[in-house]
Amino acid sequence: MKYPTVKQLRYFLALNETHHFGRAAAACCVSQSAFSKGLQELEAVLGTQLVDRTNRQVTITSIGQEVAIQARLCLRDIESLIDIAGQHRRPLCGELRLGVIPTIAPFMLPTILPKLRKAYPDLRLFLAEDQTQNIHEQLLDGELDVLLLALPYELRSTEQLPLFKDRFLLACKANTQRVDPSKYRLNRIELASVLLLKDGHCLRDHALDACRLRGTRKVSQFAATSLLTLIEMVDADLGITFLPEMAAGSAMLRNTRVKTYPTHDRSYRTIGLAWRKGSGRADEFKLLGKFLRDNRSS
Repeated sequence: MKYPTVKQLRYFLALNETHHFGRAAAACCVSQSAFSKGLQELEAVLGTQLVDRTNRQVTITSIGQEVAIQARLCLRDIESLIDIAGQHRRPLCGELRLGVIPTIAPFMLPTILPKLRKAYPDLRLFLAEDQTQNIHEQLLDGELDVLLLALPYELRSTEQLPLFKDRFLLACKANTQRVDPSKYRLNRIELASVLLLKDGHCLRDHALDACRLRGTRKVSQFAATSLLTLIEMVDADLGITFLPEMAAGSAMLRNTRVKTYPTHDRSYRTIGLAWRKGSGRADEFKLLGKFLRDNRSS
């Protein structure tokens, strides 16, 4: 009996995600003709049609959708098999796929990556930057190995390793009349004057909770789509915000008039790692966590 190959399953999952032969082939780094042939071979092995093809669109059949679910599970099991087999190899060598959120990547990675490459020259690190929900899904699908993110966050089927606290700082334009940084109190902030990121960014939820803004009318209805936009809005004195401490002195704040000031000691988020529960590389990820914690300062 013939069985599907890993390559065929990866091809099909790429098509299931993109619904476009050209983009799926590009994602798999193969020509479209080789991609189409691999998919046809998978359908022949399974004895069923997985995709309805027309000139304008690609539709996954109902059976194809069920196959996609099982294909993800198969690939995840194969990843676990590779993890088990690699338990005795040297730590932090070979391929490692790290997912990281946008409110950490630009502040922490420029400092830490050169040190990591020097300490572990045989490590081949691949990075994926996206919002927490998206990299969590990629982790569970086996597309990523470990995540660098902010906690707390509900992450099913994972093990988590807190690394360090990242305190929130009051950020405002220099000499703004919106707030007196030396006498900062939440009840002294103007209504609708606090600018935050849009829903979907965990930094928004962490700032709301840590800075005790949830349920108040201090938060503006206008929200930024990125940290860069948020900082530009503050630089234009459209409001104030709360930035993670790791952002202080970063390139994003250079050439702006935005200043940062300390807030309450309990206003912080926790930076940590997360990986699939039961992963055979857990000890390796813990070693990575220790390295990140010990070398995060410039």
